[in-house]
Amino acid sequence: MSNLFKDTYTDLWEYLSSPQKDLIQQGEFLLKEIEQDKKFDFIDYSFVVFPFAKAYEGFLKKLFLDVGFINDEEYISPHFRLGKVLSPNLVRKLGDASVYKKIADIYGNIIADRVWTTWKRGRNEVFHYFPHNIRSLSFEDAREIIDALIGTMNVAYDHLCD
Repeated sequence: MSNLFKDTYTDLWEYLSSPQKDLIQQGEFLLKEIEQDKKFDFIDYSFVVFPFAKAYEGFLKKLFLDVGFINDEEYISPHFRLGKVLSPNLVRKLGDASVYKKIADIYGNIIADRVWTTWKRGRNEVFHYFPHNIRSLSFEDAREIIDALIGTMNVAYDHLCD
């Protein structure tokens, strides 16, 4: 079991798929190496967030499939965009296809906002590159985002899988 999941998130850990667990364990390996080695100070630690963000995406797709918010076709489609269906800005445009709206209607805006905000902060703001706004993460920033990704996975699992 992952050290980040030990004791606190055991039910969530059991829910994750093997590839999602592998990503988290690889991310933990990077964290441990950076913390122990301290030979190099990176300008940007976004790469440390990547395995956790990828696991978050896989987790959300699996969770949304399991609770019926998306169908099998959407789950396997290379054209399905999770960020699009999670965006609160697209609720009116997407209507019944909005996963944000489905979460908000059943579990409330607090949960829907948290899932969306974590997606935006842990993926979009980390991995998109804009020449006018290159956002570099300190190691502490990366750790905060990783903690938010794991914490939100746990909250979403607890609420949507009840």
